[in-house]
Amino acid sequence: MEFIMAATSAATAGAITNPLEVIKTRMQLQGELMAKGEAVIHFKNFVHAGYVISKTEGFRALQKGVIPTMWMQFLMNGSRFGFYEFFLARGFITDKDGKTIFWKSVVFSGFGGIMGQCLASPFYMVKTHLQSQAAKAIAVGHQHEHRGTLDAFKTIFHEHGVRGLFRGAAASVPRALAGSISQLTSFYYTKQWLNNYEYFRESPIAKTFVAGMVGGIAISVTMQPFDLILTRLYNQGVDAHGRGLLYNGFFDCLIKIYRVEGPLAFYKGLGPLYFRLGPHSVIFFLIYEGYKSTYNKLKEQIYI
Repeated sequence: MEFIMAATSAATAGAITNPLEVIKTRMQLQGELMAKGEAVIHFKNFVHAGYVISKTEGFRALQKGVIPTMWMQFLMNGSRFGFYEFFLARGFITDKDGKTIFWKSVVFSGFGGIMGQCLASPFYMVKTHLQSQAAKAIAVGHQHEHRGTLDAFKTIFHEHGVRGLFRGAAASVPRALAGSISQLTSFYYTKQWLNNYEYFRESPIAKTFVAGMVGGIAISVTMQPFDLILTRLYNQGVDAHGRGLLYNGFFDCLIKIYRVEGPLAFYKGLGPLYFRLGPHSVIFFLIYEGYKSTYNKLKEQIYI
């Protein structure tokens, strides 16, 4: 049940915040492997990016890739959060007083994150392909020619098989570890700390909101460099054998970006990433806590 509640909460939050994911993807691809001053800057910041995209391609462009985004969220966050909550509810992550044990939180959130990221990897790649497709005047990164979600899956599978659908899955592990550990651990520790204050003890919605925002900040700052690398790896063109045309893997991508674009390049798209993950984190946790509260009440009524 934890998986279903987490998965539907994540898919809903993903659909609502998808426009910011489109903007983030475009900004992360802008100036790819170009030294400062060489790249054409289409997007000055995330607000300007949203304006330029909607003006050039129409408002519907801001919802590109929403279907694979929802499926990605369903599988990724359903798995990692459902896994974490399953063991949390059974006392594996807390001590006898109900307080979170740090190392156990790190282990369970990390393992759940890796599992969810690997399961959702094909949808993450297709999402990236669709969201990067742009009008020629503002195109950034490699341009794919998919007509939609199903066409993207068919094309990738036809050309490179199942292996092609999971290209980049191994490189997604650092992103999964950084994001899952930072978000879940900070969220539950913040909730635990807020219980020291009467207002938050009596207002679970306010407590979840604040803890969700803290989780959003933590995941944005720690995951951003890995998120950018993964976007580059997923979006790059490939040869007939499915090998990347720009990067040979995670470390090759990291080194090339650092050498050509500089260390600050790893934080391209941080603004839209936070403004997506901040609201996404809050919306997700609020919906999930609502589901959990309703589920527990129904369970109590059934057993009475």
